[in-house]
Amino acid sequence: MDNGHVLIDAVEEKCILVGVITADISEEIANEYLDELEFLAETAGAITHGRFLQKVPFPNPRTFVGSGKLEEIKGFVIENEIELCIFDDELSPSQLRNIERELQIKILDRNNLILDIFASRARTSHAKVQVELAQLQYLLPRLTRMWTHLERQKGGIGMRGPGETQIETDRRIIGQKIALLKTRLAEIDKQMATQRGNRGQLVRVSLVGYTNVGKSTIMNLLSKSDVFAENKLFATLDTTVRKVVIDNLPFLLTDTVGFIRKLPHQLVESFKSTLDEVREADLLVHVLDLAHPNFEDHYKVVNETLAEIDNKEKPTIIVFNKIDQFHYQPKEEDDLSPKTPQNYTIEELKKTWMAKANSKCVFISAYEKLNVEEFKEILYQEVKRIFQERYPYNNFLY
Repeated sequence: MDNGHVLIDAVEEKCILVGVITADISEEIANEYLDELEFLAETAGAITHGRFLQKVPFPNPRTFVGSGKLEEIKGFVIENEIELCIFDDELSPSQLRNIERELQIKILDRNNLILDIFASRARTSHAKVQVELAQLQYLLPRLTRMWTHLERQKGGIGMRGPGETQIETDRRIIGQKIALLKTRLAEIDKQMATQRGNRGQLVRVSLVGYTNVGKSTIMNLLSKSDVFAENKLFATLDTTVRKVVIDNLPFLLTDTVGFIRKLPHQLVESFKSTLDEVREADLLVHVLDLAHPNFEDHYKVVNETLAEIDNKEKPTIIVFNKIDQFHYQPKEEDDLSPKTPQNYTIEELKKTWMAKANSKCVFISAYEKLNVEEFKEILYQEVKRIFQERYPYNNFLY
């Protein structure tokens, strides 16, 4: 336990994944969700030993899956000495309690897992405060399932009300912590807003995209800096800002936290200030992982999240990254199933997306440095256009 919050240990744990197929979620989509959940589990340090899907009209309000499926899961847990069970949706406090009582192992839902990954990735005081606030807001309604009490923050005579139960004390402690963290976050946000205001008249460009699409690698490529980048989800949480110069044109480039589907509401709220960098950007560079079979879904998820935090249309460059890992799969002549992006060549995808997205598109590999000059030229022209619109009297400089 850490602040009453379940954390995945540094030692790799054996886990299983559980999801449902409903009227809104097909079997194919449900399996895609579990693929992503498995990657999340791996990022957190767990090894998946089994996956369970059940077709239901809607999740069981008591145990998420039906009693028969839960018995099947329990048998697998005992037989394979599973330590952790992760559900692909947010579980209510009563569902967590009931499932835990039945399986007798640690239970996490998708939100809890993502919060734990964020907690392990937070490096700066700003990120740590944001994550702790999100964790406590998630924990508060779930206190009744805790099997140990929070560490006492206050003690002594007069510090506890008459007849107050332990859970009421814990709720009060968490409420006080949340209020304190919100105050600290507001102070940090004010400082960051001042920093943003002091950046002068440079054009601001923000890298946005699904998690693990290569934004940090692109940041390193353009700014010649050394931003942490690895093949794991949420490798970077903190916003990184670098001054970049292409030819003789300087601008500010920002790398932001990656988005993901079903992002916990508490995190969106806590990270609003980090996302201010996106809100205040003059130009967005939307990075997609062309090699990922679901990159089109990722494109929609990011656009929906962007619409939540900022409803203004911004000029956007779409960067299809990882072309070195893309594998064209031609369809058989007798295959009547709908085409997937993998059934198109890169040349065909270029034509499709340039017409479909109504944005500048470029296909690159940041890792292998393929087509980078084309990307830099598009970026240069877009930044120059914005600068000239804003400062028409400085046009002679560029």
